[in-house]
Amino acid sequence: MVANTPDGMSLENLSKRASVYIDPECDLYLELQYLHSSKLTKCTCFDIQLLASKGKKPNLKSFQDVESLIQQGKKREAKIVLRENSWPTNSPIRSQLWPALCAQHHVGKTMLDGFYWDMVNQVFGTTELPEKPIMLPPFVDSTHCLPYHLTRKGRAVADRVVSVLGYACPDITYSPTLYPITSILLHFMSEEECYHCMASLVTPKEKVFITQTKLLYEVTWKTVMQIAKKHAKSAVSYLATMCNGQKPESIFMDWCWWILGGLPFPHLVRVMDCFFHEGIKIFYRVSLAILILFHKHVTSSSNSDWDTDAIKNDIDNALPKFCKNIPVSPAKLLRTAFSIRALSSTYISRVFLKTEMLLKSKSVLSGPKQMVRSRSSDNLPTSQSQINVQMMSHTLTIREGAHSPDVRVLSMGVFPTQAIKSKICDQDTLFTLWSWLPVRITMYQPVLLYTTEEHGCSLTTFYVRVEQHEPTLLMIKTCNNEVFGAYCSSRWFERNLKDDRGQRQAYFGTGETFLFSLYPERAKYPWVGIEGDTGLGHASELFMAADSKMITIGGGEGQAIWMDENIRFGKTDRCQTFNNPPLCASGDFEIRVLEVYGFVGA
Repeated sequence: MVANTPDGMSLENLSKRASVYIDPECDLYLELQYLHSSKLTKCTCFDIQLLASKGKKPNLKSFQDVESLIQQGKKREAKIVLRENSWPTNSPIRSQLWPALCAQHHVGKTMLDGFYWDMVNQVFGTTELPEKPIMLPPFVDSTHCLPYHLTRKGRAVADRVVSVLGYACPDITYSPTLYPITSILLHFMSEEECYHCMASLVTPKEKVFITQTKLLYEVTWKTVMQIAKKHAKSAVSYLATMCNGQKPESIFMDWCWWILGGLPFPHLVRVMDCFFHEGIKIFYRVSLAILILFHKHVTSSSNSDWDTDAIKNDIDNALPKFCKNIPVSPAKLLRTAFSIRALSSTYISRVFLKTEMLLKSKSVLSGPKQMVRSRSSDNLPTSQSQINVQMMSHTLTIREGAHSPDVRVLSMGVFPTQAIKSKICDQDTLFTLWSWLPVRITMYQPVLLYTTEEHGCSLTTFYVRVEQHEPTLLMIKTCNNEVFGAYCSSRWFERNLKDDRGQRQAYFGTGETFLFSLYPERAKYPWVGIEGDTGLGHASELFMAADSKMITIGGGEGQAIWMDENIRFGKTDRCQTFNNPPLCASGDFEIRVLEVYGFVGA
C-alpha cells in the first residue's frame, strides 16, 4: 500500500516531481552560472557534472547508501559522502535525504503522523490555508522572508509552518535564518515533513543549526569575523582597506545572507546537503570560502565592476553582489570550504563560547544607560527581572507528543517554582533563586531528580539519577541551617569524557555555571569571566569536576563546594573561578539535605 500526503498525492509520485510550491515559470533548477575560459556562460547541472568528470557521468550515491551510514552511526562516512556527491539540483533524492538528515538530530518524543495538522487546527482552527496573509511570529523580520521562487501558495505554507513553530517554541525570540531554511525545505517535501524537519533543527543538543536569540546571532557574525582573521586573513585585510579606515564589522553582520540571500540556488542546495548533517559550521566554512574566492576574484579581475573605486563606493553590497554571480561551480565552492586547514569544530566552538561569554558580560555589566551595575544589585530580583521571569513563565502548553521541549509551564499564571515542594527553601527564597537563572531556563518545568531525604546518601545513586540532565540546580542545607548551592550548566556525565589524547578531563562545564547563597545571606556569585576578569588563565575555568569519590564545583586556590562520596560531609573555600567567599561560616559543613533539580525539556 502506498502512503498518501494530505493533498492526495502518493509519496512515490511526490519524490518524482518538483514541489507543488515552486513557481513553474522559474528556471531555478535548470540553469546556473559557471566560469569557463574566463567567460561567464550558462549550462545545466548535468553539463556541470560532465565538465567536472571530463565527459563521464559521476557515479553518485543513492539515498539508501546514505541512509545505511546514518543507521549504522557512521557520521563521518556520511559526512564525506554528502560533501563529495554533487547530486543535480532537481534530483528526487532530497525528498528522502533531507528529512532523514534532519530526523537524526531530533530530541524527545517522536511526532506521530498527523501531529502537525493537529497543531495547525489548534493555532488556526482549520487546516485550510487562509486567504488573508498569516501574521508571522515576532521573531521573523519581513526582510528575511526569502521565498526562493515559491508560488503564492508555497509562501502561505511557509508562513504557516513558521507560525506553528513559533507557537510550539515560544522561547524563540529572534531567528533570521528560520524562514529562509523553511522555504528551501519546501522545494523538496510536503508541508508536514517540512515542519518535522524544522522542529528537529531548532531543538538539537549536539549541534547548532538555527540561532534563536539576538545575542546568539551577534555571536555568530563575530565568530565568523574572528575565524576569518585567521583563516581568510588576506580577504579581511583587503576589506579593511576598502572600508576607508573604518572597521569592517558592518560587512560581517550580514554574513549569513552571503549564503542564504546571495548564492545561486544550485550552490545553496549543495551547501544545505551538508548543513542538514553537520550544522552551522558548514555556514562558517562556506562564508570563509566566499571571502577567499571574492578576494582572489577582485584582485585578478580586469572588470570595471570590481575596480577599487567601485568596491569602495558600495562596500556593503560587494560580497552579496559577488555571490549572486559567483564564478565557480557548487563543487568548487565546497572544495574551497573544506580545504581550509585547522578549522576544527573544537576550535570554532571555543571561539563561539568565548565570544558568547564576552557579550553576556557586557549585557550583565551594562544597564539601560550603559552604567556599570554593582554586584549587590544581583543579590535580589528587581521588579523588572520579576516581570521578565513571570512573562517567560506564561508560555504555551504543548500537548503530550510535541517535540522537545516537551512540557511547558502552564499558561495560567502559575509560577514554575510553585511545583517545587522543597525541604530546603520556601517560595519567596525560591523566587529569588529563579530570578538568577538564565532566562531561557526559567520557562521550563523544574523536576526533583535527587534528594537525600528520599534517595539516600550515595554518590552512586546521585549519578544514576542526575548525570544525564543538563542543566541541574544543586541546593544544600547544612546541619547549621546554612543554605547554598550551584547552578551547573553541563551534564555530570561529562566527568567520564576524554580529551583528544584519551585522558579523562578533570574539569568540565561552561561559564553559565554560578554559585549562590540563600541563608543567612542572599548572594549570587557568577563566573569571573562574566565580569571580564580573564587574567587568571586556567584557574578561571574550573567549573565542575567529579569522580567516584567526590564532587567539586569551582577551583583555583580552593574549592567553592566539595562533597564526599557519602554526601554527608563537605567543605567550602574561596575560589578563583567565582571569586566567592566561603559559602558557610566555618568552611566545613555536614549536609542535612541535598536536593538536585532538573528542567523538563531543557
